[in-house]
Amino acid sequence: MDGAPLANKSIVFTPAQGRAAMAVTDENGHYELIQVGGEPGAVIGNNAVSISTPLEAPPGPTYKDPIPARYNEATTLSADVKAGTENHFNFDLQSK
Repeated sequence: MDGAPLANKSIVFTPAQGRAAMAVTDENGHYELIQVGGEPGAVIGNNAVSISTPLEAPPGPTYKDPIPARYNEATTLSADVKAGTENHFNFDLQSK
């Protein structure tokens, strides 16, 4: 975010049809998706993408994710996953 890698953030790719794929970023912001059910990668085609801070417990009523809602609850992010190629998606998030 703001030019720096985000560590320990949840990434979810959600296709129009099929299983969602999830990952958690490493200290350099890298991630490898795994579909619900254990298959590696994401479903081919367009996927809505959400990025958020994982929580250990349900948040309190005043909790606000440091990642803006336009990247998670009301995501504007998407990724078009192509067949037969390695797909790499980087998202340039802005805090403001």
